Amino acid sequence: MENHLLPLKTDFGLIREARPSDADRLLDMIGQLAAHHGDTPALSRDDLLRDAFGDAPWISILVAETKETLVGYAALCGRIQLHFGARGMDMHHLFTDPTHRGRGIGRGLVAACQIKAVSLSCRYMTVGTHPDNLTAQAFYVAAGFERQDASPPRFSMRLVA
Repeated sequence: MENHLLPLKTDFGLIREARPSDADRLLDMIGQLAAHHGDTPALSRDDLLRDAFGDAPWISILVAETKETLVGYAALCGRIQLHFGARGMDMHHLFTDPTHRGRGIGRGLVAACQIKAVSLSCRYMTVGTHPDNLTAQAFYVAAGFERQDASPPRFSMRLVA
């Protein structure tokens, strides 16, 4: 992770913090991810605007952009180990548009999530997968996450602030 600031310039384009104007494309990608998992999304545009861009945002969203088109996103939400005073960040969603996979977008989004988490004084980052998603599990290990003893599968990464 050479660059320690967002936006993050990459070989494919840019990873930046999402903006309210990204909401429609984000809803489309969130719907694609839900469909991939056999879920029916119930997220409304108003919910997304409230949770990501409202007065007290509940989540952070980073987007991957190539030629001014959003081709992926990661959604982050806070975690804490209060008794240790340790902040963490959960990468709740990671998605790359199917037509853009294999170009480093997922790796770039993970790197940008690390930058975001460190900027918020987080000591660790986590992510979970569906038990049958072996491709995602291998991706997270290759990205530097360590598998935890959990079901469904969970992965954790220590961060250096």
